[in-house]
Amino acid sequence: MSQIAYREAQDNRLKYLLSYVSDHSPYYQRVFREHGVDIEAVFKIADLSSLPFTTKDDLAAANDDFLCVPKSRIADYVTTSGTLSDPVAFYLTDSDIERLATNEAESFKCAGGSERDIYQLMTTIDRRFMAGLAYWMGARKMGAGMIRVGPGAPYLQWESIQRFSPTVIIAIPSFIPRLIDYALANNIDFQSSSIQSIICIGEPIRNPDFTYNELGKRITSQWNVKLFSTYASTEMGAAFTECGEGKGGHLNPDLLILEVVDEQGKAMEEGGLGEVVVTTLGVEGMPLLRYKTGDLCHVYYSPCACGRTSPRLGPVVGRKQQMIKFKGTTIFPPAIFDVLDMVREVELYQVVVSKNEFGNDEITVLLAMHLHTPAFREMLHSLFKSRLRVTPVFEFITAEELSLRIFRQEKRKPEKLIYI
Repeated sequence: MSQIAYREAQDNRLKYLLSYVSDHSPYYQRVFREHGVDIEAVFKIADLSSLPFTTKDDLAAANDDFLCVPKSRIADYVTTSGTLSDPVAFYLTDSDIERLATNEAESFKCAGGSERDIYQLMTTIDRRFMAGLAYWMGARKMGAGMIRVGPGAPYLQWESIQRFSPTVIIAIPSFIPRLIDYALANNIDFQSSSIQSIICIGEPIRNPDFTYNELGKRITSQWNVKLFSTYASTEMGAAFTECGEGKGGHLNPDLLILEVVDEQGKAMEEGGLGEVVVTTLGVEGMPLLRYKTGDLCHVYYSPCACGRTSPRLGPVVGRKQQMIKFKGTTIFPPAIFDVLDMVREVELYQVVVSKNEFGNDEITVLLAMHLHTPAFREMLHSLFKSRLRVTPVFEFITAEELSLRIFRQEKRKPEKLIYI
């Protein structure tokens, strides 16, 4: 689809969305009234700037007011991960679940998938996790197979790979080095396995220039597989997925209107870094208008070499709420992770951000006790100094305690970062 064609299609979908929320959303009815919004004056995406943003705080404060259908029509109840605040509820109708399936089927195809593939899911499909359901539904819609193993359990992962010969793994990328280490320790010939590619969720594997970051390098230096980045959230109910070119996650223009804006709300130009803002299309239960995700990405509007013409997003540089001001330097957590991922000896870590008595940010990195040697501490100190110009505090605890802190039973994904 050409850029002109998809933009015209989005203009029509936007008109329908504005009419829909005006008729059915208590939250947007109130916002339109308070801000004097005339939806008849919004003809196309270029007019979106006349509408106010929706924020995470709005969603948390008036959660159920975003619901556009009676609760008797809700088919699935999910929540956000609650990384920085209490989880927010999202209600999905049958139509919304079908939309999830469509999104994921198209995302799999973007990453080179087909009905001939077998996917092994290394994330949870329960615990109110929207993405796990989406992956399974997407594979079904595409006609592919799915092995639902869930997170962790390296033995079961390899047993499933050896028994069922999946071609694609869906996983949080920081789990893959653990999977490789288990294979090496147990004489499993992982290089000759059926796995051809890994769909990476929840963490970046690339730098802003699309080269692999340290985690991406760590995986690909050991295992001859293709890596595909994805970026998604519960709120958008859709994903930006890389194609084989590896130059950013592609927008599905049937499901989202994308804006990337600066601090003043002005649209960023080609390659600019700004906050990702989405307007959801085709959502029946809880549609969102101009939702500020808090995620900072570079945006690209030029056509991709793969032939797709919709905008692309680079890897998440950081979240606005997670910006750390430490010893005169501004740091986002992924930069800290990248340094730690350079060190092969570091299998697990947790970054703890706190405030000192003067209200300034402090960073503590928790590591396994067996690494606690003067030489190792000095090496880490030098590495952080050279890469980030500042050095956090290092604390060492037992591997068991560290694992329990990171892989908490009540959480859906590893807690590599916590705020206290």
